[in-house]
Amino acid sequence: MTGPNQDETTVVAETDPLGQSLRVAADHRRSRRTQRLRKLGLSSAVLVVALAVWWLVTRLELVPALYLPSPGAVWDAFVQSNTCRDLDSGRTVCGEQNYYMWEHLIASMQRIVVGVGVAVVLGPLVGFLMGSIEWLNTALEPYLNFLRSLPPLGYIGLLIVWFGIGNTSKYWLLFLAAFPPIVIATINGVRGVREDSIHAARSMGASRWQVGRHIVLPATLPEVIGGIRIAVGFAWTTVVAAELNAGLPGIGGLAYVSGQQLQTALTIACIIVIGLAAVALDALLKHLGTLLVPWYGRA
Repeated sequence: MTGPNQDETTVVAETDPLGQSLRVAADHRRSRRTQRLRKLGLSSAVLVVALAVWWLVTRLELVPALYLPSPGAVWDAFVQSNTCRDLDSGRTVCGEQNYYMWEHLIASMQRIVVGVGVAVVLGPLVGFLMGSIEWLNTALEPYLNFLRSLPPLGYIGLLIVWFGIGNTSKYWLLFLAAFPPIVIATINGVRGVREDSIHAARSMGASRWQVGRHIVLPATLPEVIGGIRIAVGFAWTTVVAAELNAGLPGIGGLAYVSGQQLQTALTIACIIVIGLAAVALDALLKHLGTLLVPWYGRA
């Protein structure tokens, strides 16, 4: 038999769709929170295992310390690169190569901001034009693909000849690394706009400018943001090549110089910092993409 309380609950559920929707949303949030915790737990477990294996290999001296220093030695190198220390000669030295590691990191970030920033401004504009004007795309696409296929080390020497060993050549190198992915992503976004949406807007009296602003731009924006994420990642991997010559201060330059001086622990510390900075940048761009295009994947 069905009790009166059960009947009342059924009636409330049927007559209160808002409350039911809120409960479904709360269950969905709890499920997503549980999934994030599981992923975090799995990632943490893998990290702990990797550190344990690393420590065990160095503890048993299976690999010489010159080639693979212990996690403790890498941590000491990281701490030393961010603090001051007194030498036997009585002189006080701060950081590495006259700069703290965080100053090296900020110098590289500034180069990324300038080089990639210009690409973020010009790339979507060029991609939008190439995606909208067929003859322009036909004329420029081969050169865009040619530039995209070139490794940064292939033209760093030429950029140094043209612009010197200062920051200008580094800005150009990072710009050329980030520009093609953004342009290509924008072209794909423009060409992926549904024609029936454009025709519907035009049939309702929308001008070409209104179609571009309200139809093409929102539909293209997710692809542009994805291209920017790829471009920033590629430019960040290029920062070491950009800082091979006169790259101090710079985290890539510090990694290169410390490797030449056989400071393996410091080199590994720099590599870890470069990787963590790349992950943080990508997470930031992903979050910005979620804020700018909240409708992506839902409509």
